[in-house]
Amino acid sequence: MTAKQQTGESWGELAKTVIYAGLIAIVIRTFLFQPFNIPSASMEATLLVGDYLFVQKFAYGYSRYTFPFGAWPVGDKMQGRYLGSAPTRGDVIVFKYPQDNSTDFIKRLIGLPGETIQMKSGRLYINNAIVPRKRVGDYVERVDGQENRVPQYEETLPGGKTYFTLDRDPDSPLDNTELYRIPAGHYFMMGDNRDNSDDSRQAVGYVPADNLEGKAMIRFFSTDGSARFWEVWKWPFAIRYSRILSLVN
Repeated sequence: MTAKQQTGESWGELAKTVIYAGLIAIVIRTFLFQPFNIPSASMEATLLVGDYLFVQKFAYGYSRYTFPFGAWPVGDKMQGRYLGSAPTRGDVIVFKYPQDNSTDFIKRLIGLPGETIQMKSGRLYINNAIVPRKRVGDYVERVDGQENRVPQYEETLPGGKTYFTLDRDPDSPLDNTELYRIPAGHYFMMGDNRDNSDDSRQAVGYVPADNLEGKAMIRFFSTDGSARFWEVWKWPFAIRYSRILSLVN
């Protein structure tokens, strides 16, 4: 075998390896786990800008929106879910924005099909029953170099799921809403940063079951927003080490 033939075989093996690795990555991302980064503050203090998550794609089964470009023909006329299972109230879920399926949102599941949801004087009501909450220590953040304290509460949903919410504005328009009646096959999503979240109380509206992409499971990386994932040279000063490999509640 000549040196030219050996070089050709080496390039061929490298190409196969790259193709196989790419196919494996596509399968993992499509069927198992997808990375997702947090671009906004709507889920503070649970999720912060600069957090990177793994989303479990098989948590609720598969729909056309689980797959790239929403192009997988699942169910009748590409509707419905395959191997579907119902989400649990309180799950943090990535879903396709109903008004623009090219956009991903991440919120907490608050209301189930057939239920009513309402905010009154900053308190959450599910089926006309107030959701318990208790005051905890302030959420402390830095804005333009200054320390800012935000009132924080521990809220407990029916079923026992607990998590923290923020109350930035005691007179927010989102603190008093109409009574929402969730239609069949839809869910009601809210951000934990209650006064700074575009969710089912606003443009997001009710989220169809088909639009659920997966459940947020674990933060695998986090920076303070001053460095993107690929900016390795900034990591030592930007990484939030305490948030790495931590579960999403």
